[in-house]
Amino acid sequence: MVSILDVPLINSPKINFSQLQKSTPTLTSPETDITLAKKEFRESPLYSNHLVSQDGKTTALQVIFKRDETYQNLLEKREDLREKRLLKTLTVQESRDLDEVSVQFKHYSDALLNQAQADIAAIRKVLFKHRNNAEIHLGGIPMIVSDIIDYVEHDIQVFGLGVLLFLVILLTVFFRKPRWVVLPMIICSVAALSMIGILGLMEWRVTVVSSNFISLLLITTLSLTVHLIVRYQELHSENPEMQQKFLLWETLRSKAQPAFFTAITTMVAFASLLVSGIRPVIDFGWMMVFGVALAFVFSFLMFPSMLMFLTPGQARSQHDFTSAITALFARLIHRNGNIVLITYVLLMILSLVGIASLTVENRFIDYFKESTEIYQGMIMIDRELGGTTPLDVILEPDKSYYEFINELGDESFSDDESADDESAGISGTSYWFNVFQLETVDQIHKHLEQLPETGKVLSMATTMKLLTQLNNDEPLDNISLAVMYKRLPESVKQTLFDPYMSNDGNQLRFAIRVYESDVTLQRQALIDKIRADLSEKFDLEKEQINLTGMLVLYNNMLQSLFQSQMLTIGVVFMAIMLMFMVLFRSVKISVIAIIPNLAAAAFVLGLMGWLGIHLDIMTITIAAITIGIAVDDTIHYVHRFMEEYPKDHDYWATVNRCHASIGKAMYYTSVTITLGFSILALSNFIPTIYFGLLTGVAMVVALIANLTLLPLLLVKFKPLKH
Repeated sequence: MVSILDVPLINSPKINFSQLQKSTPTLTSPETDITLAKKEFRESPLYSNHLVSQDGKTTALQVIFKRDETYQNLLEKREDLREKRLLKTLTVQESRDLDEVSVQFKHYSDALLNQAQADIAAIRKVLFKHRNNAEIHLGGIPMIVSDIIDYVEHDIQVFGLGVLLFLVILLTVFFRKPRWVVLPMIICSVAALSMIGILGLMEWRVTVVSSNFISLLLITTLSLTVHLIVRYQELHSENPEMQQKFLLWETLRSKAQPAFFTAITTMVAFASLLVSGIRPVIDFGWMMVFGVALAFVFSFLMFPSMLMFLTPGQARSQHDFTSAITALFARLIHRNGNIVLITYVLLMILSLVGIASLTVENRFIDYFKESTEIYQGMIMIDRELGGTTPLDVILEPDKSYYEFINELGDESFSDDESADDESAGISGTSYWFNVFQLETVDQIHKHLEQLPETGKVLSMATTMKLLTQLNNDEPLDNISLAVMYKRLPESVKQTLFDPYMSNDGNQLRFAIRVYESDVTLQRQALIDKIRADLSEKFDLEKEQINLTGMLVLYNNMLQSLFQSQMLTIGVVFMAIMLMFMVLFRSVKISVIAIIPNLAAAAFVLGLMGWLGIHLDIMTITIAAITIGIAVDDTIHYVHRFMEEYPKDHDYWATVNRCHASIGKAMYYTSVTITLGFSILALSNFIPTIYFGLLTGVAMVVALIANLTLLPLLLVKFKPLKH
């Protein structure tokens, strides 16, 4: 652990290089002047705004976890074999080794994750004992990972139970009969439990992205079951004397084809997430592909199996509140069809404008509610300790240096020549650690420090300021640099040199902390600016400049999101068009059917753009899921339309009949899905909240589009033959 208690002090009181060689004073050393130490912590180029805030009221304690060698060895072995597999075909033994080490690594990393959670819990217990004496915040990646895992566990429990409760209430309101509440709940529960069992057997880890898979699975299963219930009630109302087995047979016969295609299209929509290139999103896609398949199988097996033990009962009237709503939509488009079409055109234009303003630039801190410890800790570190997000700038020597070294050969730096001359030490052989290049390093440091997005910057320029103080504030030459580097105590060298310069002095690291809470932060723009400035203002070659760190990794993920979104939507629409072609056997009908779903997806993406909601690891999936689920209503409606139209070859009469029949099932399922997604608003993870609310909005828009735009297009273009 590193804290103000054990870091070296050189101005409390002031010491020189010779004194530092004998002993390294710290805050707990007897000779340390506390008053001077307070001043040094506030003014030191190394500690100020990093270990201690500038006002001296906030300090940090850094807990360093030990490097786990077993973990590293397993990881390196697995990655070596994976890399070899990319370059050439593995032998049979190597393939077995890869499978074995992959399993070992997964189990070991899971154990480490559990241990890390236990460590964080233990640290929290220690901190809790001292909360009466100070305001304490816990931060850092291990803590964030631990808390996110807790969020996942919380979300799975809340979403599962919450959605079940919602479904019970909605089914009671919709159908008002115990069998139509109990039966769907049993089917949903069996599907969910079976999927959980599969995940356990496959050792599939649930992440924050896939934490809502249970709620999605319950909603999908219920949607299929509701369509069966509505069709069953409709047939029973038309044929009250029909026996149960014939009612069930006709229900399954009429719904098998559209239900099968709705399940397939929903699976395709989730399968499109596999092209995202982001591991948690890919896993989420696979989970839902398996889940939807289970939902279809259990719905069509359990629904007739359980109803066979019951009598049909009294037929229910098909004229109710829902029928009045769907009939209202039918009258609206009949009387004001052109106005409705113009309205959709305007909405699409506005949606495209909103989509054009979509960005992936978002703050990680905004993923969490202000009440969470993650948010509070990040704000504290940003405000008082020089920034949250690490960004490292790595500088290499230019090409001419390596060419020069190769020309001279190793003999130029032999031990015989340098044994009696310390000036031929590291400052005589390294590219950066000499008085000439260190002037450039200092200028680069100052430039990086003055950028508005950056907080604390540490580098060899920081080290040079401290070395100058140890040299009685006198400038250092190459001989002094070589002597100091060689004779400094190892503990001091680990603090002043190791983090910022390689052992040979040919590679430098500028450790930058970026203000994550800065509302104007544009990561990609910052990265591009740093690269351009170093190249143009300091004459560095592009090959010399490397940027890495958490900010770069996070930015790369964000930048891939937009491409993934476009690719995902493209894959979904192509796949669904193929499904429509197979199901409807008509290009014209297939194009008409895809338009309402395109409208719903465009609307929700446009709404995000207008509201300033950025794409992130959760909202990237909204468009694909919207299309995949909303297309279910389209398939059921068009399929029913094609069945009803031959009765009288009257398009408007067919619309009225479809709205009065399949329209009710569409209404029930859409309302259920919308309210089911609203339960996600109880999450502590903001992207999950956005995902739930925006997907709910998309479902409402899709329902309205399928009850207005879809029938209007069918009437206008008349794709069915007499």
